[in-house]
Amino acid sequence: MLMGMVGLGRMGANMTRRLMRGGHQIVVSDLSPDAVKGLAAEGAVASASLQDLVSKLQAPRAIWIMVPAGGPTEQTVQTLAQYLQGGDTIIDGGNSYFKDDVRRSRGLKEKGIQYVDVGTSGGVWGLERGYCMMIGGPQEAVQRLDPLFKTLAPGMGDIPRTPGRERLGGTAEAGYIHCGPSGSGHFVKMVHNGIEYGLMQAYAEGFDIFKNANSAELSEELRYELNLPDIAEVWRRGSVVSSWLLDLTAMALTENPTLSEYSGFVQDSGEGRWTIQAAVDEAVPVDVLSAALFVRFRSRQEHTFAEKMLSAMRQKFGGHVEPKAAKKPA
Repeated sequence: MLMGMVGLGRMGANMTRRLMRGGHQIVVSDLSPDAVKGLAAEGAVASASLQDLVSKLQAPRAIWIMVPAGGPTEQTVQTLAQYLQGGDTIIDGGNSYFKDDVRRSRGLKEKGIQYVDVGTSGGVWGLERGYCMMIGGPQEAVQRLDPLFKTLAPGMGDIPRTPGRERLGGTAEAGYIHCGPSGSGHFVKMVHNGIEYGLMQAYAEGFDIFKNANSAELSEELRYELNLPDIAEVWRRGSVVSSWLLDLTAMALTENPTLSEYSGFVQDSGEGRWTIQAAVDEAVPVDVLSAALFVRFRSRQEHTFAEKMLSAMRQKFGGHVEPKAAKKPA
């Protein structure tokens, strides 16, 4: 397929590369001319502006946006809407708030433009591993774009089938699903990220206990000098708590068991906050998820080994770079 890609950051650039590897032709746009030039050298079609990008696509056009949520996405959508026509589709693959998707979809529908929201997970590893996608939007548009989703998705891989799954059909086993109408894709991704907070916090706290198992506050016979890289590694092999996050934890600890390069200052994305707000709106108790979010707030005031673990995992799966640990004076 011929598609436009707006935003060539950590994920947008690699998604473009994966699509091109799959035989799709991609017209690219970015605020950085160097980023556009770099992808053009790899086979993409360069464009000088959003209007130029639209002019290089054929109706019905499909344009994928991978820019920061909020103002940048809003501005990009509204600018594109000036140049697109009925039957064209805007795809927001960033981390937009699902209520913004509903509003944008309603406004674009008046112009005949279709809007598809795609919650995308895969981080900096997506080029090789593929991207897990949670999609919201009109059935017609989602079906037309299926070749793009299929190329970006991880595929079946070597993951064992869930017993009985063969009777259900669909694309979930391939790594992408159509969740429902506009906003539903980002809603599912929002809760996905809220759960991610809780999982990361559980690992972080557990390893913090290990780190302090030789505390002077313990009686000597109850002190243990534990090998954290080995614990993470052995849990990867047959343990019920194994996961990709644990894989990344093991990687970070192998590189530096003390995580001394991390300050323990942990950022939070809007999706963690939005998940808690959705729980409040639905009167659903989310003890673990809310606690995990509040720990990130506290991490900006005081730092523990657990916060360093969280920073390490964020850097490994998403390339998120947080403030470096301050060097102690000699």
